[in-house]
Amino acid sequence: MSNHEEPLPGNATAGVVRVGDTVRRPAGPWTDTVDALLAHLHDAGFPGAPRPLGRDDRGRQVLEYVPGAVGDVTGTYPLGELAEVGALLADLHRAVAGFVPPQPAVWQRVIPPDREDLVCHHDAAPWNLIRSPRGWVLIDWDCAGPGSRPWELAYAAQSMAGMRADRPVPESAARLRALVDGYGLDGPERAELPRMLGRRARAMYDLLAAGAREGRQPWARIWVDDGPYWRATADHLDAHVAAWSAALS
Repeated sequence: MSNHEEPLPGNATAGVVRVGDTVRRPAGPWTDTVDALLAHLHDAGFPGAPRPLGRDDRGRQVLEYVPGAVGDVTGTYPLGELAEVGALLADLHRAVAGFVPPQPAVWQRVIPPDREDLVCHHDAAPWNLIRSPRGWVLIDWDCAGPGSRPWELAYAAQSMAGMRADRPVPESAARLRALVDGYGLDGPERAELPRMLGRRARAMYDLLAAGAREGRQPWARIWVDDGPYWRATADHLDAHVAAWSAALS
């Protein structure tokens, strides 16, 4: 196997490289827990995550390299593909049901979730979605940890469906419904989701704003480009809760 290191693009984590059929990532206090989660998902037959392969001689996390095209960061997936992404997240949440994390479990809690019902990916967005020969695969699991279905779906719907201020509200509402129907969310959690959309986007804005004030990277750097976007998006999502609720009713 080649030892050539090819840097991989990424906005949040520096030092991620491809080496042959593997990806090498800097390890953190949470990496052992994430590896245990990925091993569980592999053993459970969930194909939508890379397989963990231990550590290399530099102590880096080693993962299976998943070939394919990175998702559409503009949020223009067809409705049928949005339904597939929703189904992927549903499969993930079913697969984690039996996961028992190693103790003491360590998670990287970048944004505190609304509650802790099940283990979530927490960054299910186009830049972490690969269209691979085996189907959709989520990468970059460093922020995985306890959360809830509405919290996960609020972020995924906003980013995957491209729910933003420059898109007509009826179009965003239809795209939201496609992803949520694909997931199969129902009952009280489906009713809860419309108000969660703006709350989750504002949590991202707050993270970047705090990072800018305190000089914490990579959030201070990302704030420069994306801070205004997240504030405008949160305001837009809050302003149209009635439309999102009608789409999901």
